[in-house]
Amino acid sequence: MSKPRVAVVFGGRNSEHAVSLMGAGSVLEAIDRSKYEVVPIGIAQDGRWVLAAGDQRYAIEDGKLPVVDTSGAELALPSGEAALVAYEPGSIPVELGTVDVVFPVMHGPFAEDGTIQGLLEMAGVRYVGSGVLASAVGMDKAYMKAILAAAGLPVGPYVVVRERDWRLDRDRVVKEVEQLGWPVFVKPARAGSSQGISKAHDLASLETAVEFAQAHDPKVLVEAAIVGREIECAVLESLGDEPPAASTPGEVLVEGGQEFFDFEAKYYPDQMSLTVPADIPAETAEELRAMAVRAFEALGCEGLSRVDFFYTPDGRIVLNEINTMPGFTSLSVAPQLWAASGLTYAQLVERLIQLALGRKAGLR
Repeated sequence: MSKPRVAVVFGGRNSEHAVSLMGAGSVLEAIDRSKYEVVPIGIAQDGRWVLAAGDQRYAIEDGKLPVVDTSGAELALPSGEAALVAYEPGSIPVELGTVDVVFPVMHGPFAEDGTIQGLLEMAGVRYVGSGVLASAVGMDKAYMKAILAAAGLPVGPYVVVRERDWRLDRDRVVKEVEQLGWPVFVKPARAGSSQGISKAHDLASLETAVEFAQAHDPKVLVEAAIVGREIECAVLESLGDEPPAASTPGEVLVEGGQEFFDFEAKYYPDQMSLTVPADIPAETAEELRAMAVRAFEALGCEGLSRVDFFYTPDGRIVLNEINTMPGFTSLSVAPQLWAASGLTYAQLVERLIQLALGRKAGLR
């Protein structure tokens, strides 16, 4: 019998392009080639899809971020058949429709936000991770917080700043933000990896921060600053009828004096450390794990997610956000949390592929 064919899709047309490549490199290395035929497919920043080299290591080297390269010569599929490298922007390679499952190691708009999930749903192709709605809601922090709050989960105060309101009714928006108290965090509503985030301490810095965030997304979220430790918990769907499982919570610590967990802290060496298990009371850890599962189910997530919390000095838990396709290098937070919970990176990749293969195409 032929081996199941797994397409690992990565890259994309957004600022998290490089983050996707780094995760894909780890996934490509971890997939058991004795069990699966692997088809690596990259999406360049101009929207062209390419058949990529399966043994490529994607990493930050000499301060340079990796990109999907469309300038190479023809590459061979694992079966030895040749395939075209570059396509016109927006044109989908036929190989995508011939695989058994797609592992989209993609983040941000036009990727993690339900767009590629919708494409695969229309094509009847199984894929790893959450479906269209959960992906879209998980990407849009404004709707995410509304749904999490409706599910009874504690979220922090925030204001949604839409581009039109910022242009035409700025005074009202500023008054709403001032009610949050200074400082505030300003971020794109639909971006990840801390792209476009800054901290505003007053009105002048608020205007700069909003414009910075709008460079990534015209819809902006302004959040009240919450003093607390950042505790994260990963959630994984069950292979059977059991409820989703939550990992041991871990605490993220930012090194080097940054004010918050920015892009450099997440992806550059020696900028971040993770303590697992987090040094919190046992009952708090259990409450966090239960909340993480509730968030996963409230959005209707599938596969895996990472849920981020603040744990305040007075013992309150505030749910910051849920990420439906978290950073996925072997050293990223979610895989490290599962490794500390007894599931290796290779086992995590295998579990996600098996979950996707066992899922029926279409509505579920």
